[in-house]
This record gives sequence, structure tokens and C-alpha cells, in this order.
Amino acid sequence: MSYFAAILHMEKPELNQQYRQQHLDYLEQLGKQGKIFAKGPFVDGTGGMVIYSAETIEEATALAEADPYIQAGVRRLELHEWGMMK
Repeated sequence: MSYFAAILHMEKPELNQQYRQQHLDYLEQLGKQGKIFAKGPFVDGTGGMVIYSAETIEEATALAEADPYIQAGVRRLELHEWGMMK
């Protein structure tokens, strides 16, 4: 299992609240499946980050691109494999 950091850059702040609950529900569903390691907004309002737990970059990409924020263009996705240091 690998970790992938999805940085969700704010693109359309005027639509953020409209899609927020769908985004949170989506992440909650993935969390129950063990696909979310960590998540949260940036305190400066510029977006947020989700760290996915996935087998491949392709799986992580599919999970991240299915987020309602990304689907609606509210946020722009930047995805990187994360080498967590313990």
C-alpha cells in the first residue's frame, strides 16, 4: 500500500459551499473503505489536501478525480506519491 497526496487547489470559491457536503460525504465513504489516511482544509482558504491509501497511482488518480469538488471544477487536483517518513 502506498500513500498519495492530493492537493485540492481552490478554483471557484463561489461554488465551494454548494459542493462541500457532497465532497465530505465522498471522503467519509472512502474513509470507511480504508482509502483515506488523512484529510483537511488549508487554514488560509486556498484549498485542502487528502492523503489517499492506494495500491497504484492509477487507483489514487481515479479516487481523487471522482471527488465532487474535482468533478464540478471547484478545485484543481495536484497528485503526488507521498513517501511518508516514520
